[in-house]
Amino acid sequence: MPLDDERVVAAVLTTKPTLTSRKLSQLLAQQTPSEVAFTLGSNQPTLQECERMAQRLELTAMSVTHVGAPDFPPMLQHDPTRSPVLFFRGNLDALNQRRVGIVGTRSATAAGRYMASHISFDLAEQGIATVSGLARGIDAWAHKGVSVAYSRSTDRSRLGIPIGVVASGLDVVYPKENIELWNFISEHGLLLSESPPGTSPEPYRFPLRNRVLAALSEVVVVVESRATGGSMITVEEAQKRDITVMAVPGSPRNTSSAGTNLLLQQGCAPVVSVDDVLVALGLDTRRVHPPLFDDRSSLLPDDAALACAMSGDALTLDQLVLRTRRDVVDIAFALGRMESMGWVVNNGGWWEVLGAQTPAGYGGNHEGSHRLAD
Repeated sequence: MPLDDERVVAAVLTTKPTLTSRKLSQLLAQQTPSEVAFTLGSNQPTLQECERMAQRLELTAMSVTHVGAPDFPPMLQHDPTRSPVLFFRGNLDALNQRRVGIVGTRSATAAGRYMASHISFDLAEQGIATVSGLARGIDAWAHKGVSVAYSRSTDRSRLGIPIGVVASGLDVVYPKENIELWNFISEHGLLLSESPPGTSPEPYRFPLRNRVLAALSEVVVVVESRATGGSMITVEEAQKRDITVMAVPGSPRNTSSAGTNLLLQQGCAPVVSVDDVLVALGLDTRRVHPPLFDDRSSLLPDDAALACAMSGDALTLDQLVLRTRRDVVDIAFALGRMESMGWVVNNGGWWEVLGAQTPAGYGGNHEGSHRLAD
């Protein structure tokens, strides 16, 4: 394999101990991999090293992307601690879908396994990708939920894609019992690692993996976690990037829920069903798959004005009172009427307008709503 194969050179650069991840990322932002290699002098990749790497990538069905490459994930391109090089199996186009990270403890309870698999199943049904690791426990059950959705679907093209982020080389399956999930994700989704082929899953690599997992997610859902569990590292990485963190409530007597309950006390939104996650994404089940025609009755003028005042946002009753300066009882009755007619939906106290039609001739776009900050 000639040295001008930039992706192979980038892969070899990850094996050079003199190049830290941060330094390599900085260099690749300004130079091609071959140009970076030339600066290493006597330590630059040899032709033999590149040939061995190319052969290994081919034998293990791995592809490579790097900072500066046209297919490098855009959400990582400007990340402060981005991976300079990513090894992957599958299709990077999976990252074009909406993406939800699901994380949690390896020592998952039956309730935690149920929630992880059901949330990911429902997300897949809505065309939303699940991002998770491939460790035991919550990680594995999150991907199992997507796998079930694929096994039941007659049209897989509409489903959300599984995205797995691992701490080892992609040819080092860890844990061994998850090999079927590795193969499933490689075939139907995207398997990612910043580690070159043959890399063992050393403990220090898992926190590094967590930052990649967080950066790829639009929302991170913690299903179960101890107060000092590894999932809390993912939470910290998400919060550094202003990524929404949500948590599944658990029993206060369950140590596996100590971390999630702490997150709820700190103000993270709860997740009791996939609808809560859809609201955080600015979606609703009725909005993801809209009807072919709109048979709802027209709104009264005052109700239509209220719908337009919402301006595509998700608002609480108090926020609606402040925005419209109308009486709280009047607004409550109006929302009740509009909900019964299918014009609005209430998710955990947040009211949103549904549907593509403009109510009663009023202007405004009510698609793609998002939650306002308090």
